[in-house]
Amino acid sequence: MSKPKAKQQEYGALPGAPVFTPRFLIAVALAVAGVAWIVYYYVAVRVDPAVVPAPEPGNPAFMADLGVWNYLIGFGLLMLGLAVSAHPSTPLGRGRGVVVGMLACFVVGLLWICTYYVFSNDASAIPVMNDLEQYNLLVGIAFMAVGFTFATRWE
Repeated sequence: MSKPKAKQQEYGALPGAPVFTPRFLIAVALAVAGVAWIVYYYVAVRVDPAVVPAPEPGNPAFMADLGVWNYLIGFGLLMLGLAVSAHPSTPLGRGRGVVVGMLACFVVGLLWICTYYVFSNDASAIPVMNDLEQYNLLVGIAFMAVGFTFATRWE
């Protein structure tokens, strides 16, 4: 008599585990808020240094006053959202999702640093990177650090 075959589980699914947990929704909200913060600052608030005479910064005024700190806020929210998503109660924090999240963070971090090094002489054509200058290295390393939070969940 042959042994019964085990059922194949769907990608990232655990039996009885919900996909849209509160932690997952918070992680997505944090990541989206971080990206939205950076995009809004870059498109609507930031003064383009190439334009002479320099126009007035956009609104809200507090965001214009923060200057480059807006990138810290935006990338901080994005990294926090990714780190929160590494918890086992989220789809990226269990099963194959851990490997996907870990490798994605490592590759994005490596590509961010390599892109910065390749275009560091004239980064004016690359949005966001042109404002960050040497801080691009910190962004790449931060993505890799978040990849290590996924690596701690790998079984």
